Amino acid sequence: MKFYNLKVKDITKETSDTITIHLKQPLFSKIKYKPGQFLTIVLPVNGKSIRRAYSLSSAPNIDETLSITIKRVDNGLVSNYVNDHLKVGDKMEIIEPMGHFCLEPDKGLARHVVLFGSGSGVTPLMSIAKSILMFEPKSVVSIIYGNRNTDTIIFKAKIEEMQKKYGERFNVVHVLSRSEENWIGYKGRIDKTLTINVLNLLPKFDKSQTEYFMCGPEGMMDEVVAALTSLQTPKEKIHRESFVSSTASEAKEDAKNAAGGTERDVVIILDDEEYRVTVKPTATILEAGLDAGLDMPYSCQSGLCTACRGKRKAGEVKMDEDEGLSEMEIKDGYILTCVAHPLTDNVVVEIG
Repeated sequence: MKFYNLKVKDITKETSDTITIHLKQPLFSKIKYKPGQFLTIVLPVNGKSIRRAYSLSSAPNIDETLSITIKRVDNGLVSNYVNDHLKVGDKMEIIEPMGHFCLEPDKGLARHVVLFGSGSGVTPLMSIAKSILMFEPKSVVSIIYGNRNTDTIIFKAKIEEMQKKYGERFNVVHVLSRSEENWIGYKGRIDKTLTINVLNLLPKFDKSQTEYFMCGPEGMMDEVVAALTSLQTPKEKIHRESFVSSTASEAKEDAKNAAGGTERDVVIILDDEEYRVTVKPTATILEAGLDAGLDMPYSCQSGLCTACRGKRKAGEVKMDEDEGLSEMEIKDGYILTCVAHPLTDNVVVEIG
């Protein structure tokens, strides 16, 4: 993984609780990334080095800066810190962009890219939308975007600007759960029924020429997938992204139950050296390694970026999420330490 120290060039106040941080690119060697990818920021908070992954809202070869959009979360350590303390001119340490939730433009294609987002889940979708609209002149982009009310719509002005610029090539459907009295658009939440109704009104493309991307709460994405499945959408055309799983606490409880509620020792092989760490019932192998002072690689801490990937040499583990790994990698014994819990006492994991 590559680390960079970038200067904050500007900060945009998107809504009352959301800001976009614009980071200045290195002068002679710009950081490359794909539309929809994320980067990880590293911040010293309360004496600890904390990492958090945020999707890029900027688009490569369009925006001059690397931009990430951060919404304040109740009791969120990093989101509150940057909203309260970060200012223009500050330096921010980041880890290079990563992620498989991306779509690269191809000027020769004519397709329909349909985006579903809710709240700050719109962030990577904006990167994708800007890229496709700019570099695929024969393609159409549609976005179905859920929020509480008009005041909470992130990128509201930018979306309106894009609508004026691209006209019928950019379709926007806002869905508000707590809409104002004069709101005449869709009300409620993005669910299966609403998804089907909206899709019936969007431009018609062949199934082979339509791609679906979604980012937001797991419940919303499950509803969208259910709708697309009922419409016999090919599975390979459906892409989803979420850094905060709504079932995270349940997964940890499952892991605790599976482990029998006991601590287990795990051997971690790092840089050809063996280290024995104790993993608590609800902790992950990565958390135990970091607590023991090991310099283990990691980024998103959600089982998506694969930066923490290791190979299980012995024993059995349970992962909360495995979306970041292919079926072949799982079969070959690879695990993601940030979401992995030991099930037996003889677990050995090799990193690198």
